[in-house]
Amino acid sequence: MTAGGVRAARKNAPPREDVLVAAMATIAERGLDGLTMAGLGRQVGMSSGHLLYYFGSKDELLLQTLEWSEAALGARRRALLSRRGPARERLNAYVDLYVPDAARDPHWTLWLEVWNRSQNAGPQERERQAAIEGAWHRDLVALLAEGISRGEFRAVDPDRFAARLRALLDGFSIQVAVGLPGLSRQDILDHVGEFLSEALT
Repeated sequence: MTAGGVRAARKNAPPREDVLVAAMATIAERGLDGLTMAGLGRQVGMSSGHLLYYFGSKDELLLQTLEWSEAALGARRRALLSRRGPARERLNAYVDLYVPDAARDPHWTLWLEVWNRSQNAGPQERERQAAIEGAWHRDLVALLAEGISRGEFRAVDPDRFAARLRALLDGFSIQVAVGLPGLSRQDILDHVGEFLSEALT
């Protein structure tokens, strides 16, 4: 692309967030199979070549879309955890936010695809994925530590317990996200609630 072509592409490109919003809306409506660079380009008024110029690859587009979606979830998570009240109520809210809404939940669909593609990712991309996971982990550790210090939870190692709880949530959530029969979202919340009652009180 010539220097003039680059300048024109930058001038005519929609805001980055518009592209990410359109990508997420497409995943929600048609799934990942419905997300193509050409189709996305038509939605935002860009050619697929311009999209590839800005994002470099579809993998990078998906990762940036996941980061954008996670930023919104992170804001909701922090708002939930900053509420006043018992730590267990906020822990329940954390779990409720974590678990997918239903089969083909767009955020979980995207998360699974990004992690599947990460087998060939470079170290920088892996660090960005680790940052997403790290934010969920740190918030959970802080909440557990608060509950322990206030005497609401029995004394456990917050970091180790958080790692185990998130592994449990991931395992259950993947089953819902891919639509396996026999396990509803409410079933998961009930299972996790029983586990937390047994493990922390």
